[in-house]
Amino acid sequence: MHLNPTTPRGAAPDVLATGTSSRALAESAAAHRPIRVMSYNIAHGQGVDDRLDLDRVAAEIGHSGADIVGLQEVDRHWSQRSDFADQAAELARDLSMHVVYGANLDLGPLTPGAPRRQYGNAILSDAPIREWRNTLLPRSGSSEQRGLLEALVTMRGIQVRVFTTHLQHSSQQERLAQVAAIRKRISTAQEPVILTGDLNAGPDTPEIDAITQNLVDAWAEAGVGPGYTYSTVNPHARIDYVLHSNVTTCSAAVLSTSGSDHLPVTADLVLPRA
Repeated sequence: MHLNPTTPRGAAPDVLATGTSSRALAESAAAHRPIRVMSYNIAHGQGVDDRLDLDRVAAEIGHSGADIVGLQEVDRHWSQRSDFADQAAELARDLSMHVVYGANLDLGPLTPGAPRRQYGNAILSDAPIREWRNTLLPRSGSSEQRGLLEALVTMRGIQVRVFTTHLQHSSQQERLAQVAAIRKRISTAQEPVILTGDLNAGPDTPEIDAITQNLVDAWAEAGVGPGYTYSTVNPHARIDYVLHSNVTTCSAAVLSTSGSDHLPVTADLVLPRA
């Protein structure tokens, strides 16, 4: 389901310049400054203190300065655990960002006339979202349905295809099938690609070996240290990623948080010139 985008967080500040050439240089520099991308599994807003606090998640995203955010484990009217809230819409409203939501679980309401109960991924963007789609990924037996959400945005004058996903946690075979489906989908993109997600696999696994045949791991390119993103209480695994093609990573960071059991990862990316 396509949520109505909110208004952007605001136009860039005016460039003060005394002459045409100075203004042109400033505008060129602004057009090619990095964009900040975040991947964040928000655990439906339940923090390490077991409190549901979506405002805390919004504050963490806002303080990060991220231009594009891929979110996993996002509830939409799901259950009492998240007060039946439309979490994607609430975050977009609080951050004044555009949003799309991909429902991977889609159940009927508990009471007649109530909204459908959905669980999945979301993409927040400073820039308007031109088009979007959600692709359900392969699964086996009774395992949880996973999906690949994508959005086409224009950042710094460049069209970028942004994806976010959350892979199966309990089966490497299933993750490999899901990675194969993702690789097939992203191979059709004509634009630079950014993939964010909780891949439930460490950097030295066959799953990441496969996905990095198509995409560059931003942390491997520019991060310092192990980059552990799970868990917040005892960081010991790097399973959350920002990956990309046809862009360059300037820096990458893992941010501290109390809003989820995962730590958000960010990457500053330079897009190709128009």
